[in-house]
Amino acid sequence: MDRLHLMQVFTRIVESGSFSAVAKEMNMLQPTVSKHMNALENILGVRLLNRTTRKLSVTDSGREYYQRAKRILDEVREMDSEIASLQNNPTGTLRVSAPAAFGRRYLVPLVFEFKRQYPELAIDLSLKDRYVDVVQEGVDVAIRMGELEDSSLVARHIGSFARMCVASPDYIAKHGMPREPADLKQHNCITYSYNTYTYYSSSNDWNFGSSKKPTLVRVFGNFKANSAFAIRSAARHGIGVANLPAFLLNEDLESGRLIHLLSDFGPAQMRISAVYPSGRLVSRKVKLFVNHVQGKLLSIPLLHPRDPVRFIPRIKGKPATLAPHPE
Repeated sequence: MDRLHLMQVFTRIVESGSFSAVAKEMNMLQPTVSKHMNALENILGVRLLNRTTRKLSVTDSGREYYQRAKRILDEVREMDSEIASLQNNPTGTLRVSAPAAFGRRYLVPLVFEFKRQYPELAIDLSLKDRYVDVVQEGVDVAIRMGELEDSSLVARHIGSFARMCVASPDYIAKHGMPREPADLKQHNCITYSYNTYTYYSSSNDWNFGSSKKPTLVRVFGNFKANSAFAIRSAARHGIGVANLPAFLLNEDLESGRLIHLLSDFGPAQMRISAVYPSGRLVSRKVKLFVNHVQGKLLSIPLLHPRDPVRFIPRIKGKPATLAPHPE
């Protein structure tokens, strides 16, 4: 069997922690993955993995072999990438992950443009409102929002967006207008479900003010959802107060379906980052895609806001209009 292929199968098993995940990723049957592992261990004469029906663990020899195999595979991919860069078009498969709301609104059209530009490149696009482990799930590029935790990933800042607290006119008419962030403790706040990808470190902790002087408010409510679209819909129906990206709210605010609350305490802008595995090698397809997305996002004002957008609240049926931001 091809030794490099066996090494690739082994490294992906270690990174994903699953034979079945590797079988699905590499379009193989699970028994074939097991056969490959047995062949590699027989060649080396050592056990690399301890596996039972319930648990998979890496042996000491396996950890050492993984580190060296990873370096070799990176070197091979780097060599292939350098040769491929002499060609005009990248090939293979580009796996991209992004939050659903942002992905549907902005990323999908950019992916279509990129695919038309490089028709020989296959695209595997995943839009999920959950945290994606780039290495474990074999993703080439992930779009993430907010401050990033320290990791082994490379991150490129490709944009920013403002957040807004909003509620429907009916909700405000019944429950009153919050005048400062602390007032939200007395309101029914719509939050993200547990383990859902969110724009905050905690779905119940909402930050206001600038990054230099933040105000943290812990909110509560009786409605949760696992998507930004569902939360926006709940706010439209008068269930409570929502805290959402401004790029999802423009039409609702202009039509008066939703009212911008606490505009004097606007949350700090949040970063949009493209992240990908670190190392000396960054494939040409990743470089091209990230450059493409960053360049296109630069032309969208909502994704590079200089000042918070302010809307006049509407409660009694008059359309909301844009109010100039004070100098």
